[in-house]
Amino acid sequence: MCAYTKPFPPIRTLSDNVYDGLIDAIGNTPLIKLHRASQLTSCNIYGKAEFLNPGGSVKARAALYLIKHAEQAGLLTPGKGGTIVEATAGNTGISLAQIARARGYNCIIVIPETQSQQKKDALLYAGAQLVQVRARPYSHPNNYVKLGKRLADQLHAVYTNQFDNTANRCAHELTTGPEIWAQLRGEVHGFSCAVGTGGTLAGTANYLRSVSDNSVKIALTDPCGAKLVRYYRDGKLEAHGSSITEGIGQGRVTANLEGFTPDYAFEIDDDEALQVVYSLMQEEGLCLGLSSGVNVAGAMRLARELGAGHNIVTVLCDEGTRYADKMFNVEFLRGKQLPTPEWIDRGVSAQVSEAVKQVTVADDEAEG
Repeated sequence: MCAYTKPFPPIRTLSDNVYDGLIDAIGNTPLIKLHRASQLTSCNIYGKAEFLNPGGSVKARAALYLIKHAEQAGLLTPGKGGTIVEATAGNTGISLAQIARARGYNCIIVIPETQSQQKKDALLYAGAQLVQVRARPYSHPNNYVKLGKRLADQLHAVYTNQFDNTANRCAHELTTGPEIWAQLRGEVHGFSCAVGTGGTLAGTANYLRSVSDNSVKIALTDPCGAKLVRYYRDGKLEAHGSSITEGIGQGRVTANLEGFTPDYAFEIDDDEALQVVYSLMQEEGLCLGLSSGVNVAGAMRLARELGAGHNIVTVLCDEGTRYADKMFNVEFLRGKQLPTPEWIDRGVSAQVSEAVKQVTVADDEAEG
């Protein structure tokens, strides 16, 4: 469980759905039943709607507790200035930048240049200084995480260190896990999600296991190219294949994962994840990022392992619009022999085109 002896203060609300600023609006997201996934598995599959957080992602929770941890340690004081540095694929940085502004801090984000332009733009709009670096493996001295730490040292800034600062995991032990348990009134049988830092999976799992006498089954679900599936299966950090997903697919055991072991480990390829995420859009109106497709696919596999009638929860991390240049780019997807979003690929139907002609007034007539 969370190692902090001094508990973080609870979220304060003025009344239902009225919050004392942006920070208090983080968390308490709804569970959404995913009807198609539930129907296909004969289970109840729910997605935690983390895209509704300020900042637009599950990473708002970790960002808040990373900053709270620095404040509790005396490294930052609200309203007194100070600078934080973080290495991130995007979403943690977006939330850190917003919370930093709300608390009176500056924010510098180190990001691999391969991440989507939409996330880079969101970081700039949120007021962060953006440092783009070449994408390199963690073993390289100029990997973005290692470079971020050295930059923070050079600037005498606070390195929030989302990967190895267990305030990240603690955020989910204290908020995400309890929310899920309360929302389903203790009727939780399984939880599954992918690993970026490991905080969401390990923290939520720690809480759900603690209140269920370990009866809740936990699954790690990762894209191809990640190493942790094989690590938990046979003890070897080995990667096979690759993925277009961003922000998930860890290649090492971070501090947030120390002491954690899943009951199951599933690997989801891009084809399957895209099919799931496109189905969620077409059939349920949910426009989600590819990590959510990985997560829902994993929840469906966990449901099949456990059998009919169980309640399975996963995480709907963020919106698909943050990955438009990949997920909704038909040319890009075809180049990788991946499925394309049918509604974009087909364009406007002949029927609609003809109807437009019928209702359009000729320019010379309109001017008269």
